[in-house]
Amino acid sequence: MGLELYLDLLSQPCRALYIFARSNNIPFEFKQVELMKGQHKTEEFQKVNMLMKVPAMRDGSFTLAESIAILLYMVRKFKTPDHWYPSDLQKRARVDEYLSWQHFSIRGKGSKLFLMKLLLPLLMGQPLPPEKLEGATEELNAVLKQFEEKFLQDKPFIAGSEISLADLVALVELMQPVGSGYDLFEERPKLAAWRRRVEEAVGKQLFQEAHEGILNAKNLTVDMIAPETLEQFKQQLLKQVTQL
Repeated sequence: MGLELYLDLLSQPCRALYIFARSNNIPFEFKQVELMKGQHKTEEFQKVNMLMKVPAMRDGSFTLAESIAILLYMVRKFKTPDHWYPSDLQKRARVDEYLSWQHFSIRGKGSKLFLMKLLLPLLMGQPLPPEKLEGATEELNAVLKQFEEKFLQDKPFIAGSEISLADLVALVELMQPVGSGYDLFEERPKLAAWRRRVEEAVGKQLFQEAHEGILNAKNLTVDMIAPETLEQFKQQLLKQVTQL
């Protein structure tokens, strides 16, 4: 049994794994797990990840959860090019620094805006109050400013002259609010130029393929969510928004 990746490409970390594996010609079997249908809660999937979250990985009898752990596993097992997770001490530290910071900043604020602007209105049947959306947008803008000034600066990529895991993880997260209709690149030329470099480094066609679903997220309808999981899904999202 070879490498199996359990993914839903509406999920940012799942897209990072998919793009990384494909761009590095890593052989894997794509096991689709549709979150909106509750497939992550099935007994079969819990054998792979008892935490009931995607992404997840199985390599023979070995299973692994958490996207960063899976990315690093693939880096080491498949000996991918050094620039992804540099052997240079300080460049690797820059990658680690971003991966440590991003969870409650870029990921947290980007996810919050996506949920509030698109998913919650879909589930509730009405848009959220404008002031709530404005607050979430301001929070995201604040961390985008930090990202540009602290992590990107005037470099082509976060760790220097070549793409790393940090860039890939960052960009898939930033595409989430774009999928909700907020084009955060429009008035940020430095960020837009960095996005183009990342896309070119992994392959534009692959990047577009991985993001096809999220960029068409406005076409989602309630009937795409399994009825038995609808209310639970709604409560889970409301709780998640308050925690971000």
